[in-house]
Amino acid sequence: MAFADTLRQLPAVTDLAALQLLDAAGQVVATIENKPGKAGALAVYAALAARHGGIDVAAAQEGLELFAEHTADARAHPGDHPNIDRLLEVIACGQCFSVNLLKA
Repeated sequence: MAFADTLRQLPAVTDLAALQLLDAAGQVVATIENKPGKAGALAVYAALAARHGGIDVAAAQEGLELFAEHTADARAHPGDHPNIDRLLEVIACGQCFSVNLLKA
């Protein structure tokens, strides 16, 4: 399934201003804002957090599937897709992030 098709199946994120990823110490390590070019990643991460309770290896693996064709591009061009790169890093390192949803 293409990423655009996947997005239509994910819960809407219109009520969110952003999503923060927090490390084990509770420090914000990344923020995904609800703005053009980032709203799709926000929807994926919010859905993963809802299903998995955070972003762990299982969530990251599912996330790579949800990002569909963008995952292959991220692997071919590291740095072009930081939100996918982060999922690849979670899988490689076994790290976990908790998620803080910021309402609009």
